[in-house]
Amino acid sequence: MRGAVLVAVAAAIGNLLQGWDNATIAGAVLYIKREFHLETQPAIEGLVVATSLIGATIITTFSGPVADIVGRRPMLIASSLLYFLGGLIMLWSPNVYVLLLARLVDGFGVGLAVTLVPVYISETAPPEIRGLLNTLPQFTGSFGMCMSYCMIFAMTLEPDPSWRTMLGVLFAPSLIYLLLTVLYLPESPRWLVSKGRMKEARVVLEMLRGREDVSGEMALLVEGLGSAGETEIEEYVVGPADGDQEQRDTVTLYGPEQGLSWVAQPVAGGRASMLGSALGLQPGSARQGSMFDMMKDPVVALLGSVHERLPGDGAGSMRGSTLFPNLGSMLSVSERPGGGGAAGSGASGAWDEESVAPDDDDEDEYLSDDDDDDQAAPPGGLEAPLLSRQSTEVETRANNKNEVPRSQSSMQRFSSVGGGVDAASTMGIGGGWQLAWKWTEKVGPDGVKRGGVKRMYLHEEGVPGGANGGASIGGPGEYVHAAALVSQSMLYTKDVLIGQSPTEPAFANPPEAVATKAAASGPRWRELLEPGVRHALFCGMMIQILQQFSGINGVLYYTPQILDQAGVSVLLAGLGLSADSTAILISGLTTLLMMPSIGIAMRLMDVAGRRSLLLWTIPVLILSLLVLIVSNVVPMDTNVHAALSTVSVILYFCTFVMGFGPIPNILCAEIFPTRVRGLCIALCSLTFWIGDIIVTYSLPVMLNSIGLAGVFGFYACVCCLALVFVVLKVPETKGLPLEVIIEFFNVGAKGLPEKNP
Repeated sequence: MRGAVLVAVAAAIGNLLQGWDNATIAGAVLYIKREFHLETQPAIEGLVVATSLIGATIITTFSGPVADIVGRRPMLIASSLLYFLGGLIMLWSPNVYVLLLARLVDGFGVGLAVTLVPVYISETAPPEIRGLLNTLPQFTGSFGMCMSYCMIFAMTLEPDPSWRTMLGVLFAPSLIYLLLTVLYLPESPRWLVSKGRMKEARVVLEMLRGREDVSGEMALLVEGLGSAGETEIEEYVVGPADGDQEQRDTVTLYGPEQGLSWVAQPVAGGRASMLGSALGLQPGSARQGSMFDMMKDPVVALLGSVHERLPGDGAGSMRGSTLFPNLGSMLSVSERPGGGGAAGSGASGAWDEESVAPDDDDEDEYLSDDDDDDQAAPPGGLEAPLLSRQSTEVETRANNKNEVPRSQSSMQRFSSVGGGVDAASTMGIGGGWQLAWKWTEKVGPDGVKRGGVKRMYLHEEGVPGGANGGASIGGPGEYVHAAALVSQSMLYTKDVLIGQSPTEPAFANPPEAVATKAAASGPRWRELLEPGVRHALFCGMMIQILQQFSGINGVLYYTPQILDQAGVSVLLAGLGLSADSTAILISGLTTLLMMPSIGIAMRLMDVAGRRSLLLWTIPVLILSLLVLIVSNVVPMDTNVHAALSTVSVILYFCTFVMGFGPIPNILCAEIFPTRVRGLCIALCSLTFWIGDIIVTYSLPVMLNSIGLAGVFGFYACVCCLALVFVVLKVPETKGLPLEVIIEFFNVGAKGLPEKNP
């Protein structure tokens, strides 16, 4: 994972430059208005600060679609070039109009960085540390502001500070960023796959993961090319293939490499799973309860059930847990990872014949033997089990002797979620999920046998009080419960099925035909109307709006006044500092306070999760704003007022950067399909910038009309609405592959079924 971390750090320098620019203009504007005599031209003074914001808003409108067409890396290179060019022009700037042009160019660079860096990091980071790495932009942005304030403070100590140097020095770090984007940053492997450039994607993925075994993830990236589809949640009992068992009601699971063949039996109604409970299928489930439960978004309920602690599992995180304790033997052969996939927990013993449900796949998703004789049976390697019968018999004999075969013990360490740091199974795709395919056959009403391949994301299911008692898995001869997100495979479609199979070497380099066909059409606006995409887009845009109206700009505006009341400015003036130096130093100290809190957020983002951090931090924001309201409404001693205000502001800042600061961008970079991710993130970023403009320019008007207490009261009400929105609509996405998150939105968009009385 070292490669992914270094790439994320390099990409996040774009946000460092944004923070640097925000701080330098705050200090330089004091000297700009003196040189150009802008005291009598407040509109021009405002434009000097706001032009960068306007440029960011303009470029955001098309940055996403262009990034979907040309790639993420070229857009990051363009961002670094714009930063560099803007810095040089600001360094020159003979008059205010050239300065406005420079600020506009600089704003273009800011807009590209803010929009695309989170997307780039999400597409390159492994699921287990994606939240940590995507908090880096928040950290580097604050670090850039702190560095810039230190530089400006030092310059203000000079007799004649140069605002051109303050602004133009941006070209130096932007040159470093330019070199990194050109010489080091790779293209996003997801984007490469979406364009059919499989060999390049494999090379990049191997570099990012630090290993050569990336076949499963390559297959996952191809499967993620669809933007929407009919996704179903199905329940299975999964066990080893048994030649003596009736196979009429079972399906065989396959993986990207040759391995052990396992069979899965559908479980009618999903009666014994957490996902089944979330779907409202289980009698007595919480979904039939209160009005609050009925108001909660289906995606929140479904992903909440995934993150619930399994029975007997003392760990709060799925990483490093004992999920799939025998998955190594289920997915691998000899001493090499690979093979078919299955997942589950809690069931052992014989098949439950009463729970069998026939496969009800749509007829148009199947291939008919009337079309081609080769399609009457599973094509190519699909006819063969993923592991020879001899190997299965070895495990059976070992099980009868209460022994564990050497092949199983050697393969155990390849389980993607069961063993810790050495996990490298080709089937593990992160967050306890496994990728597999099933070949199913049925005879239609016309008497013609049809077969088809469907993609499955499998996840272990805790079954407290289930039919089999929720027993843990102990040996290779037991059966396990698994929940599966099942939909039509992108990799095995009618166009590429013939001659392709999961067990052929070509699978290691998935068919370009699938990606090429997807790339030919490009991102389409009508895909935004697909239920799952529309559902995710609503969540992303709303969280951005609520973030902007939660009060961060108002508190930033009020901070110098609060610290001045607390006597900080008087103390610093006593040290012989000028008013300008004092203002800059106060802002720098405020920024410095944020950085430890961001560090804590980075640690917790993949442990507690995004949703949990929001639920814990937003109430603190509300409390901080209420204290600010009270301190401005209730008459009190000046020292008490200053102390309450200072503590509230510091608490607000530190809490905001832990939750509501980075998480909206993280969520927006995670919940959209690959093909339209750039387009959707552009819409969310546009919402962000428009909200920023509205809040910034409405603040003085609100201060004049309803006063400071009224402004903070308004922000507190918005935070209350944000808390309700997070509780009802924002799902937990920690540790999940991007493609799995999207499938949950597809399921949730259809809504949960009504319960029968």
